[in-house]
Amino acid sequence: MNAFAATGLQATVLRAVEELGFETPTPIQSKTIPHLLDSQQDLMAFAQTGTGKTAAFGLPLVHLAETEDKSPQAIVLCPTRELCLQITRDLEAFAKYRPGLSVVPVYGGASIGAQIKALNRSAQIVVGTPGRVRDLLERGKLKLENIRRVVLDEADEMLTMGFKEELDAILSGVPAERQTLLFSATMSDEVQRISKSYMQEPLQLSVARRNAGAEQVEHHYYQVRAQDKYEVLKRLADMAPEIYGIVFCRTRRDTKEIANKLVQDGYNADAIHGDLSQQQRDEVMGRFRSRQLDMLVATDVAARGLDVEAITHVINFNLPDDDEVYIHRSGRTGRAGKSGLSVAIVHSREQRKLQYIERKAGIKFLKKEVPGGKDICQAQLYRLIDRVKEVEVGDEIEPFLPAIYEKLEGLTREELIQHFVSAEFNRFLDYYKGARDLNQSAKKKPAKDAPERKSRSERRKTPFASLYLNAGAKHNLTPARLIGLINNALDSGDATIGKIDIGKKGTFFEVDEAVASKLRDALSGHHFNGASLRVEASPVSPDSGFGKKQRKKFSNKKYRKDKR
Repeated sequence: MNAFAATGLQATVLRAVEELGFETPTPIQSKTIPHLLDSQQDLMAFAQTGTGKTAAFGLPLVHLAETEDKSPQAIVLCPTRELCLQITRDLEAFAKYRPGLSVVPVYGGASIGAQIKALNRSAQIVVGTPGRVRDLLERGKLKLENIRRVVLDEADEMLTMGFKEELDAILSGVPAERQTLLFSATMSDEVQRISKSYMQEPLQLSVARRNAGAEQVEHHYYQVRAQDKYEVLKRLADMAPEIYGIVFCRTRRDTKEIANKLVQDGYNADAIHGDLSQQQRDEVMGRFRSRQLDMLVATDVAARGLDVEAITHVINFNLPDDDEVYIHRSGRTGRAGKSGLSVAIVHSREQRKLQYIERKAGIKFLKKEVPGGKDICQAQLYRLIDRVKEVEVGDEIEPFLPAIYEKLEGLTREELIQHFVSAEFNRFLDYYKGARDLNQSAKKKPAKDAPERKSRSERRKTPFASLYLNAGAKHNLTPARLIGLINNALDSGDATIGKIDIGKKGTFFEVDEAVASKLRDALSGHHFNGASLRVEASPVSPDSGFGKKQRKKFSNKKYRKDKR
């Protein structure tokens, strides 16, 4: 007997569940499904990617929907188009044996006219992104007066992405007696505000931070110089000929640069980021799902909703600042009972961040040596031999064999193998001939071409630029964490940093004038503890200090606008 039967789901839903291969509810499903079937109490559930939360709220929504009523009875809000489509596919699979039940996705980047037609036909469950849902409400094309349940999926991410106004507008427009279900990875201040404003004494549930496949995931790290990171990424890909992975970067610019380099170097790779049109995003995602791509280079936001089985590698080209983001990333591998590998490529100044993630996430990173040329050539050669052995030999080549035998006459077995391997393998042998050691340790002396560190007297002579960052003590920003943010944004620990003045909501600091512009571009748009970072040139003179009067003056939005 299927263990889902004990949750109280009706027979038509259980039949679909069995066909999908679900046998035992995950912890979040065991706690959530019975509650939603038997209670109208609001619910806050804290769970990570890979814990089965879509089924946790989706199965009850399908079970409780009334097919006779064609108007929207439940609405699911989520941060991205990809996640919206993924949730819709899952709900439609759950509703396979409930004829008359319609799930309609609404999201930006697609024809709003077609979505309006779908809503007019029938839509008991609507899945949407906040921007498109608000647009439909303002046009009067989406009616929420019969909504009984509102689901906020990945609420923390929606707020991080700046959907606060949209969520307020939507939630203030649904009936007061509805049930609200909030699913989030973290309990941020904004998530708490949403719960206090729009939920009534919610039941709070949480499951283990690690996803269901975490026991099958190994966590490795390679310590290298910052300028060698891309070369290390290539070596890891070459060492794993069957790689099918996601490479996570911090910024859109990084994803584009790295993906372009990989393509130019002959790898099957592409990038997904916010600058792509929806059609381009769909094309890239389709190629990755069909395994036409070996590697997908992505930002965290762009990868939301990407639910692909059999991912072998998650590679952190840049470590995230938040341990929970790392868990989200690593949770995309090691699923369905298969083993997975989460890799971090770090330089020496990221050691503290690595240790922080270890401590907070309860995992252990294993330090690995960057593969050398000999190791990579051996791995590639053995894979080549395996492929040759696996090739099916058909009758089609029979007419050509006499001529082939004649051409190869005189070669011994050993010579034939040597010629064959050389013909197929010389590229790797040539590329990795004399490959240098890329490993770095704290005891190693800097390489000859590494930039020399400035002395204290030289640092005092550095011309500084004064910058303002819209994060402060309220966001748990400290001087050490600010320095870490700067080093990570510049991918280097060599920037000279001057005075730092951390206020409650904002921070003034000095940085080497030569890197100020690059730092502003790299940090702006990055997220830190719930804040979408913005870096601006500060009018406050470094020589005058950072007093309360200057801070208050600069915090005034009108003043900043006039000074731009």
